[in-house]
Amino acid sequence: MIVQLDENLWFPDPRQGDEDGLFAVGGDLSTERLILAYNYGIFPWYAFKYYKQIHWYCPMDRFVIFPDKIHISHSMRTLINSNKYSISLNESFEEVINNCSKLRYEEEGAWLGDKMIAAYTELHHQGLAASVEVWNEDKLVGGLYGVNIGYNFFGESMFSLEPSASKLALIYLAQFMQKAGKGIIDCQFETAHLKSMGGEHITYDEYLDILGNKLELHKI
Repeated sequence: MIVQLDENLWFPDPRQGDEDGLFAVGGDLSTERLILAYNYGIFPWYAFKYYKQIHWYCPMDRFVIFPDKIHISHSMRTLINSNKYSISLNESFEEVINNCSKLRYEEEGAWLGDKMIAAYTELHHQGLAASVEVWNEDKLVGGLYGVNIGYNFFGESMFSLEPSASKLALIYLAQFMQKAGKGIIDCQFETAHLKSMGGEHITYDEYLDILGNKLELHKI
């Protein structure tokens, strides 16, 4: 069942949604709504060229990476040890998100439009979204960005302009999180790229336990 949201700050029970995780449409991309959403594993995702209303997803089958289980292949270790690239954190958030958008903008299902970029940039300004940048000398060649709440990171998008640059960003993120404390990297959906790096499936109930939240419908 897909529920129509209004201007009030709430979400219905995501367990009643479609098999692919879609459970609500409408609402807005305010910082307050996004914070509420991510605290329960909910995220906006919609083809902005075709739909005016925001689509909200919350898959019951969650694909995540536990930072201490990140898989670093022999070839990636060799690349890391070559010192060809340098990596930074939160030095160029807007450049990262704009690259993620540009590389997919012409695709039929492109979802990272101006409104989404503005919403996540505002989250970044408030310390609730972060980026990892990969540099070849002074040129940005890869990176990723997502929402960071507590010890958890909710990945949104990544890009590579040179081979394996986004993998370097993900490895850096996982190693940074290992030092910072327990948490997960939420990958949203499985891809071969992410599975090869240690991604695994957990249930939504397991996911909520890790986030430390209970599904209290009067609050969402």
